[in-house]
Amino acid sequence: MSRRAWILFVAMSLIWGVPYLLISQAVAEVSPAVVVFARTAIGAIVLLPFARRGMRIVWEHRWPVLAFALLEMVGPWFLLSDAERFITSSLAGLLIAFAPVLALVVARIIGLEKRIGRGRIVGLVVAVGGVAALGGGGMEASGPWPVIEMMLVAVGYAVAPQVAATRLRDVPALPLTAVCLSVAALVSLPFAITTWPSEPPSALATGSLALLGLLCTALAFLLFFRLIADAGPARATAIAYVNPVVALALGVTLHGDPLTPLIGLGAVLVLAGVFMATRRSASEAEPAPSGLERTRSATPT
Repeated sequence: MSRRAWILFVAMSLIWGVPYLLISQAVAEVSPAVVVFARTAIGAIVLLPFARRGMRIVWEHRWPVLAFALLEMVGPWFLLSDAERFITSSLAGLLIAFAPVLALVVARIIGLEKRIGRGRIVGLVVAVGGVAALGGGGMEASGPWPVIEMMLVAVGYAVAPQVAATRLRDVPALPLTAVCLSVAALVSLPFAITTWPSEPPSALATGSLALLGLLCTALAFLLFFRLIADAGPARATAIAYVNPVVALALGVTLHGDPLTPLIGLGAVLVLAGVFMATRRSASEAEPAPSGLERTRSATPT
């Protein structure tokens, strides 16, 4: 990957390692529907005033835009917020790490990846082993359903970037993000109204919702579309391998979670696996340019 792609990769890994903790704090006081509505509505309100140019292109691609919004935002965020009522934020981050594996498989099936070299496959295996080591400290879920929800979240996160790369290549990132957030807010609004808290949430929960909307949603998606353009959808979703490390670090520093040698080993394996999985060897044939690469001039910096 290019130097800029690596900078975006690191930034996204940090930014999207934070939501698990914020969601965990928010769902302690409000419903999952309120969490989804708050973060999407805040993001939409911030971005819509700057997204007027390009709305015609968004409308011309309305069905892929709707599919992306459902696969990347509505479905996963409902499931993730609900699951975090029963599992820790650290475990949620660990389970999301399966998204890059699914993304590579999908990319290979639809032809975005012509060939997946042996080194990248080894990197994926190493990273998954690191995730297993990270979860070896007794992180348990209260029943199978939260784990199933997180696996469905991973499926959405794996497929959505493929939709962006193949069907939304002519859509500028800013209006695309604003419209998708607006769609997600409208879909979640009826559910949020019926589950609205009877008392105002605390300052901690309110601040968590605000950060989810501003940092982890509005800003994050603009950076994410740029990362897809620079590195491709499969590599872009590899940020899910670093997210568990960030989630665990926040848990250790803010919640007093233990930091065991096994967790340290897992973190090293995750980072090493990411490097291997996102580095294309010289023997691999270059895939056809992803569609979003042709829209870099229309994508905001």
